[in-house]
Amino acid sequence: MVKKILLMILVVSFCMGFSQQNYEPVAANLKARTEFQNEKFGMFIHFGLYSELGRGEWVMNDDKIPVNDYTKLKDFFNPTEFNAKEYVTMAKNAGIKYITLVTRHHDGFSMWDTKYSDFTIMNTPFKRDLVKELAQECHQQGIKIAFYYSLLDWRRTDYSYWTGRTGKETRRTEKGNWNDYIQFMKNQLTELLTQYGEVSGIWFDGYWDQMEEEKENRKEQTYVDWRMEEIYQLIHTLQPQCLVGNNHHITPLKGEDFQMFERDIPGQNKSGLSFQKTSQLPLETCETINGSWGFNLKDNKNKTSKELLDLLVNAAGSNANLLLNVGPMPNGKIPEPFIHSFTEMGNWMKVYGESIYGTRGGYLPPQKWGAITQKAGKIYVHILNNKEEKTITLENFPFKKISSAYLLKDRKPIKYNLKNNTLTFDSYTVNSQNPNVVIAFEGK
Repeated sequence: MVKKILLMILVVSFCMGFSQQNYEPVAANLKARTEFQNEKFGMFIHFGLYSELGRGEWVMNDDKIPVNDYTKLKDFFNPTEFNAKEYVTMAKNAGIKYITLVTRHHDGFSMWDTKYSDFTIMNTPFKRDLVKELAQECHQQGIKIAFYYSLLDWRRTDYSYWTGRTGKETRRTEKGNWNDYIQFMKNQLTELLTQYGEVSGIWFDGYWDQMEEEKENRKEQTYVDWRMEEIYQLIHTLQPQCLVGNNHHITPLKGEDFQMFERDIPGQNKSGLSFQKTSQLPLETCETINGSWGFNLKDNKNKTSKELLDLLVNAAGSNANLLLNVGPMPNGKIPEPFIHSFTEMGNWMKVYGESIYGTRGGYLPPQKWGAITQKAGKIYVHILNNKEEKTITLENFPFKKISSAYLLKDRKPIKYNLKNNTLTFDSYTVNSQNPNVVIAFEGK
């Protein structure tokens, strides 16, 4: 198998006849971009060795755990309650259209049967390829699967840890060859893109480790050559439709197919990370249900159903998807509060889904009272907060004539006034029982 994969890499390298600097997405990729924009709602899964310690996915770095000590965790990793069918069924019932699974986080632990590392799930008591099981179930149920892959590594000695910002307390002393690390990543990515069926996206993270800290107007130069052109080209050659994104918090690089915003709505720059300007690429906001990505035993500050719906609506109103995270427990089960949150989202989507799926951002950005989504012939007004505005006024309204206006929930007509391209109508009460009032306007 190793020889076969190495041969494939050589063939791919030989076939790379164009520079990624001149990257032109093929028809299949452009189609995938449109589908991605239509899907609007995804689920992020952060699960790995770090889950055992119950202090989030950064515990190795934050607790300054040496490599030799952290390695011991693989002898205890045995999530016997993990059930791919339960995961995907829960996601599907919630209205999720794609799942992004963490295959390898910054701790360097691989969640699949890789031939390029012994620090893998196959060398744990679990001894099952979790990536394979989830990918197969996604394909079975018609949910797209994407893979998160960490560029930085707190374990390997050929990763340039001596120039990186994080992982400095894991007691590595040897300084390996950076080219070996680049080849290692190419080998692993080739496995992920050749052994698990169609992959809808690769979600990179850690590029920022080799840059100055996030701040407005920071320089975009890196301390090392990530050779992203080669890596992106490898992906697009193996699976041309596969969308490439990189959580680097800077302007999108050549060869990227979508732009993500960590804990931030595109254009708002409230998180302290996403100072990058919004591009013309498909957009995605990733966020947690509580305050943690990986399982955190003491983090019970879960967002309310209304807060999560507000996130979804404001993301859609800003022309972005929402990638909502779950951090499974060490036994492989998803915490009950998270299941409840996704159930509530699914119930809402069954009623209001048409105002989210297949839409694009509103002709106005999100307002204090809510947000707008739209598609051909329809504009959806989402009222999220009516504490200040009893009447909503929309200037420069796109429709010259409205043929129908109604509450999306029950199709009850509403009164409105459209004059000189200005639309006015009464607001509606929003509360925990009625967290989002959606009004549909049809016209042209």
